[in-house]
Amino acid sequence: MVESKLSSDLLRGHADTMILKLLLNGDKYGYQISKLIFTSSGEQYELKEATMYSSLKRLEKEGCISSYWGDANQGGRRKYYKITPIGESTYNQNKKNWEQAKRLLDCLL
Repeated sequence: MVESKLSSDLLRGHADTMILKLLLNGDKYGYQISKLIFTSSGEQYELKEATMYSSLKRLEKEGCISSYWGDANQGGRRKYYKITPIGESTYNQNKKNWEQAKRLLDCLL
């Protein structure tokens, strides 16, 4: 049996929400975010680097996250991202919107 991967187009519009969800559990750096999304999806979905950094830049500009540079103790310095109260509110609203869309799609498909 061949297992098909989900279309990245179906999930790409939710990259911001996926990132915010991960940041609810603590600060993370870019590579860590992409690896967590890959493993959390059962290795079914890989968030492309360009998409992820575009989302991070947009989320920071909108005040949903902030960033800071970590120590260079374990190799190169990493830029960490932290969710803000605006980001928490945005995540909660996006999740409600997704749940509503899912209910509607369940009725229609």
